[in-house]
Amino acid sequence: MSRVIRVAAAQMGPNQKSSSRSEILQRMIALLEEGARQGAALVVFPELAFTTFFPRWLLDGEELDSYFETAMPNPDVQPLFDRAAELKVGFYVGYGERTPEGQNFNTAILVAPDGQIVGKYRKIHLPGSVEPRAGAVYQQLEKRYFEYGDLGFPAFRTGAEWKDAIVGMLICNDRRWPEAWRSLALQGMELLCVGYNSAAYDPNGGDRESAELRTFHAQLVVQANAYMNACWAVAVAKAGNEDGSGLIGGSCIVDPNGLIVAQARTLDDEIITADCDLDLCLQGKTKMFNFEAHRRPEWYSRITGQVGVKEPEKVA
Repeated sequence: MSRVIRVAAAQMGPNQKSSSRSEILQRMIALLEEGARQGAALVVFPELAFTTFFPRWLLDGEELDSYFETAMPNPDVQPLFDRAAELKVGFYVGYGERTPEGQNFNTAILVAPDGQIVGKYRKIHLPGSVEPRAGAVYQQLEKRYFEYGDLGFPAFRTGAEWKDAIVGMLICNDRRWPEAWRSLALQGMELLCVGYNSAAYDPNGGDRESAELRTFHAQLVVQANAYMNACWAVAVAKAGNEDGSGLIGGSCIVDPNGLIVAQARTLDDEIITADCDLDLCLQGKTKMFNFEAHRRPEWYSRITGQVGVKEPEKVA
């Protein structure tokens, strides 16, 4: 049986503070429809796709509340779910989640072609700080607005419409941490979906990393980890000048050899697709990265038992 699934990366241009929810949703539905027109069974949207990247500001009260979804789906986003079900196309999408208990998470869900949510992931590797940086126009306050994800790194066995693929999810900064990928690969992950909102430069005039270097790093970690975990990976940006702060693009689809097979060319709304043959994962999973044959976890305790760096003693 062929195990080829056509996947679309739905890169989004910027969502401005002034953009209405309905305006953003119509753009997302247009991307979904274009992905379906190109034959995709799964469309991957970015992190915090329904809003601007609000952690760049110090916010509170009703303004902060407006960036969180208290249910998923809800009336504001239901048209996306309805259109996806009509087209029989599933999707991954990131959003700010507020639980009934009042917890806030940076969350992504995986939605099957029938519109049912089949998986949820909450971002674990939160960047930024709790307290704002003095004098900075733009902040990175994910640690202030979100709690650390509490669901671990679950992988999900999907149905026949996605060729029974084992799918994992990450969000933005998670993609830079190999422990996250390996935790998913140890569950047999064949396809990784990750959305991101990554700065193109320091908008406060700090470091001198270029947008080109940051885009290279964003793609490098996806390519390296797709290879080391023998899986397909779909990495999708929200890009462009968002409320005066730049976001990189570079959305890409990477095969289990670490090769980019499709790549966005703009910083705007753009669909790219690739036919992902899940059986290509077997080469790595049964040879070089045959975990059962080659892993030696008895020597890996430092990875899970230590947070900061502990340097060795100086040799006399």
